[in-house]
Amino acid sequence: MRVLAIVHQPDAGPGVFAAAARAGGHSVDEWLLPEVTEPPADPFGYDAVLTLGGSMNADQHERYGWLAEENRLLAELIAAGKPLLGLCLGGQLVAGAAGSTVRRASRPEIGWRPVELTHEGSRDPLLAPLAPGFEAFQWHSYEFPLPPGAVPLALSEVCLQAARVGERAWALQFHPEVSAADAASWIEDYRCDEDAVRIGVDPEVLGAETEEKIGAFNRLGRELCDRWLAQA
Repeated sequence: MRVLAIVHQPDAGPGVFAAAARAGGHSVDEWLLPEVTEPPADPFGYDAVLTLGGSMNADQHERYGWLAEENRLLAELIAAGKPLLGLCLGGQLVAGAAGSTVRRASRPEIGWRPVELTHEGSRDPLLAPLAPGFEAFQWHSYEFPLPPGAVPLALSEVCLQAARVGERAWALQFHPEVSAADAASWIEDYRCDEDAVRIGVDPEVLGAETEEKIGAFNRLGRELCDRWLAQA
């Protein structure tokens, strides 16, 4: 299959998802949307579309003009029934395109946080093997409420962590795709995130914890990607 990965910044790429897809014999085209106006090919010609994270917020349309373009594209992909997966910012954009109003969360989630599956999540083709819950790497200050008609799949103490829109689109708030290198980059540059500074992220503590846990989490991510591609 051919997969399109919509990338919002260089150190927030498809990570282990790209590795899993290519290991399975699929091709992955990366589209760095903020820098390249045109996609590598017609998005509707791909077998599946992945939209990824980024340090920008989903409501910053005036600062990032391409957000409105992506919102329109995602809404059209959902309407067309294209297999679609959004992660963190990408999850918020998918949910927003499906009718949710993305908003600032009650508090940021940065680092390793427990996630629990809902009853529906325990039967979801992507998340069911993770029941009853798992620990996930998080880095977000915004959240997406459940879009109209969507199915809630997973929750943290702070917010909704996963939802399915129809039968072919998923929005996730956590980062199953993050590579060890990208996670290390985010932690090293944590001072670029005002919320990370405000809540007192300790880069040495978080870095050590991430080194310990990222290997198992990357296996989780690769397996989740395989299940998504199987659905596609």
